Amino acid sequence: MKMLTAIIKPFKLDEVREAVMGIGIAGVTVSEVKGFGRQKGHTELYRGAEYQVDFLPKVKLEIAVKDEDVERLVEAIISAANTGKVGDGKIFIQPLEQVVRIRTGEFDEEAL
Repeated sequence: MKMLTAIIKPFKLDEVREAVMGIGIAGVTVSEVKGFGRQKGHTELYRGAEYQVDFLPKVKLEIAVKDEDVERLVEAIISAANTGKVGDGKIFIQPLEQVVRIRTGEFDEEAL
């Protein structure tokens, strides 16, 4: 099993959600986050004062999947989140040791 973490632009969330559901992945955890990478920040004007915004709003998706679903999931996220511009995001894939469904006590892939 793997834990996939994707950081994407907020306006791409609905497209990515539809793509993930479209390949049969049932569960996604979504968090609103802020950060920067190559995109860096930008300057904004507020009430006549200019200020630097260092952390940009992003959306973080966390998805636990079976090993055989990882490649399809990565492809779905890339196709839905890609704008071709700096700041489209990243996908991190980590091994997932164990999963337990609290309600039923099921373990690992049965719990997904």
